[in-house]
Amino acid sequence: MIETLLALFAQFTLRDAIDILLVTAVFYVVLRFFAGTQGVPLLRGFLVVALLGVLAGSVTGLTAFSWLIRTSALALLIAIPVIFQPELRRLLERLGRTGYLFMRPNRTTGASKLIADLVGACTRLARLRFGAIIVLEDQIGLEETVETGVRLQSLVNPDLLVTIFYPGTPLHDGAVVIRDERIEAAACVLPLTQRPLVDTTLGTRHRAGIGITEDTDALAIIISEETGTISAARNGRLARRLDERKLRRILERFYEHRGRLPELEEARDEGETAMATEGGEA
Repeated sequence: MIETLLALFAQFTLRDAIDILLVTAVFYVVLRFFAGTQGVPLLRGFLVVALLGVLAGSVTGLTAFSWLIRTSALALLIAIPVIFQPELRRLLERLGRTGYLFMRPNRTTGASKLIADLVGACTRLARLRFGAIIVLEDQIGLEETVETGVRLQSLVNPDLLVTIFYPGTPLHDGAVVIRDERIEAAACVLPLTQRPLVDTTLGTRHRAGIGITEDTDALAIIISEETGTISAARNGRLARRLDERKLRRILERFYEHRGRLPELEEARDEGETAMATEGGEA
């Protein structure tokens, strides 16, 4: 065994080391970029298909399964540039920006203070009747949404959030995206839900809040400009008429169960949650 390892090490050259480092760097850049987009689930699906292909190649006698994997792999190779076209375009653009490879992602370290700041900002916005949408990013990145707005990359501050959504400011018309402990961007454009809402009094702001949660695991907080009502949306569900205690509980559950899509149980237990397509007014 030792002799074999020594023989392999003797054949290892500087060119081999450079080759491995280059491949590692390419995988690092690609995986890090996709970690900030909604392409992560698709990338995982491709990896599953690749593992099945390796399994089919290593086990003999699986004729039909091997044919299926080979055929699917060819179709996937053709589909990759189409499916990941937005991500590939942004990746090439970012590779040309100085400092992208050396930027470190932020990590949430003070959820308690962040929750207190968010609750304070939302209650003030509701009292002032400033319409607002605040989107909290979870495991699925919202980089596509961030790029539709104005990047701020500032610490979460109740005064700043109230200022952003003041009707006289240029950034008030749109959503704020919060990533970890920072306001990543403001005036972001959100996709509207295409499902019919039973409550016809809900307007574009609530439709946008529901829409961003249908394809991602984000939590959206919506403040009505007309009534000052605080609502929260997650996984296509909308919880309405939230007071300070209920909102705090929803935020605590969000940061406690990151990546697991917990339902809005605090509001649902008190009859305040309604599916976007069923149920009466919440």
